[in-house]
Amino acid sequence: MTGDAAGGAADPATGDRLRGADAATVRRALADRDPFPGGAGFAGRVAAGGASFMNREGSGGPRLVRDVLGRQPLFVERGASDPTAGEAWSFDPATLTDPEALPAGTTASPSGERTTAWTLPDPPAADPEPAQAAVTEAVTAAVEAVGDADAGATAVAFSGGVDSALAATGVPDAPCYVAGFEGSHDLSAAREAAAEMDRELRVVELTHADLERAVPELVAATGRSNAMDLNIALPLYLTAEAVAADGFERLVVGQGADELFGGYSKVVEPAADHRVDADTVRGARRETMLTLPAQLERDVLALRAAGVEPVAPFLDDRVVAAALELPGDLLATPDERKVALRRAARGAVPESVRTADKKAVQYGTYVARELDRLARQAGFKRRMDDHVGQYVDALVAGEV
Repeated sequence: MTGDAAGGAADPATGDRLRGADAATVRRALADRDPFPGGAGFAGRVAAGGASFMNREGSGGPRLVRDVLGRQPLFVERGASDPTAGEAWSFDPATLTDPEALPAGTTASPSGERTTAWTLPDPPAADPEPAQAAVTEAVTAAVEAVGDADAGATAVAFSGGVDSALAATGVPDAPCYVAGFEGSHDLSAAREAAAEMDRELRVVELTHADLERAVPELVAATGRSNAMDLNIALPLYLTAEAVAADGFERLVVGQGADELFGGYSKVVEPAADHRVDADTVRGARRETMLTLPAQLERDVLALRAAGVEPVAPFLDDRVVAAALELPGDLLATPDERKVALRRAARGAVPESVRTADKKAVQYGTYVARELDRLARQAGFKRRMDDHVGQYVDALVAGEV
């Protein structure tokens, strides 16, 4: 297979064009309704492939596909008569006139019919000891696999927390990058962790000018202009720009760790937390996992727009499948979050890094604070409804 201008691996002989997995893997996943066929997600167009495919899908025609967690974004032209036609879908929404995301776990036929091919499993909790062993084995294998590709073309997004530190161990010679405003938590934590791990750290010190330039670029790349999405995507995008400028093509990221392993405060005591509907730790964790497709769409588009391809070891099928079977007390307790992941990191990262608390990226980098400051300096005061959103709209329109 060869790469084409629209992205993905294309096979002119069959009409397959996919990202994240080969056509044989996707066909097998379709035939078996297997949400975790191996790898780290997939999306694209797959042609017919045998009786099992036809029996499951109802015809031998091509299908657009997107994996159960939406780890590879895919978009279709809204209202297209044949969404599988070459000009009617894309990995990049900017190439379409009126794009809409194909929902995770869904296939689309030439007639436009959409079918749910995969749903996120909800297995019962396994016993703690084998559940922990399975997670440790899966995480170790996924992290080690990061270095199996072209390690020389790889860098690491590094915040000093257990997620990025553990992911970084897969490419021990790769430089680590951290972005943030000077004085921010992430810069301090990354410097301390990199020193303890004896890793090269390259600091991307952000400025107001960086934000003002990057906001319109991100809105164009992701189609999102709300403050929350931008506050999260801006540090990723600006980090990735620096990585690409230094000649690296792949960026190792810790995406998925918080959602899979209970990293959010709202998971700790969900029955008393209005932010989730579930009343159990496992139920609340599932709610956070179901937000991954929308989050990953934003993050992947931002990173690709900056010129790098993300590598997310914690979103490997092996890790996801193992994490789903964790009991609640290996996810989050009042004293500790991401319990199983931290245990899996024992011996791999320094103890101070393994147990370190982590701030959300928008706060740990000060990006949310400084974007708010820019909005107020431009006359968009906090008493106004969605003052940062209004500032973003004006910035994109060239009015500030």
